[in-house]
Amino acid sequence: MGHTPGSGAEGDEMLTVAGIGPGSRDGMTIEAYHALYNCDCIVGYTVYVELVRELFPEKEYYTTPMTQEKERCLWAIEQARRGRDVVLVCSGDGGVYGMAGLVYELLAKEQREGRQDALQVRVVPGVTAAVSGAAVLGAPLTNDFAVISLSDRLTPWDRISQRLLSAAAGDLVICLYNPGGKGRPGHLRRACDILLQRGAVPRERLCGVVRNIGRTGQESLLMTLGELREYQADMFTTVYIGNSETRSIDGHMVTPRGYSV
Repeated sequence: MGHTPGSGAEGDEMLTVAGIGPGSRDGMTIEAYHALYNCDCIVGYTVYVELVRELFPEKEYYTTPMTQEKERCLWAIEQARRGRDVVLVCSGDGGVYGMAGLVYELLAKEQREGRQDALQVRVVPGVTAAVSGAAVLGAPLTNDFAVISLSDRLTPWDRISQRLLSAAAGDLVICLYNPGGKGRPGHLRRACDILLQRGAVPRERLCGVVRNIGRTGQESLLMTLGELREYQADMFTTVYIGNSETRSIDGHMVTPRGYSV
């Protein structure tokens, strides 16, 4: 079961970064579930930790709010170095807008500063929102697609704009993360305007949204890009903008791969 603090040979300490998918037991990979089942301590963003707390009420938990990602990663690293079996949880997949990259960066910084006690990192994949939301809508990602975050906390808008236009120029299906919330109430409209005003995507292009993927209150809608511009998205919404071939089939959003049918 749990790893005994201080056990194992020196240098065997390991930190696990696990993607928990939408957060329910059924939405996790078996590997992620076993990592949580066997660990001593679960670390993560407050909202995501609450998704797994009811599954593992006996575990120790450590949480930090939004914008304190570095603090929670450093805490998890230090606890793992003490020989504890720690799992740092991320919604969806830990390597897709998750904490896996930051953990590696922090450990590399420590090595540059002369810290010698190595820490192993295990990344357990999870089902990212692009995939789980696509399954709700139908099959919008059957062909090439791009995933772009509209959060400008770490990425400036000029770069977000460039990525949107580049994806549209390549006729890729575009999946948008972080399209709305308290800190970005107009970001989805701004993204739609970038695509519409520069003629990159026509107003009638088929789009879809999924909110609370795999959780209580799940909602999904199909609409045009013009209608998407007026949609009120929040941080729990994932948005899909189809390519030139995406269409509705029996109420499902489908992007053909190119098979002769």
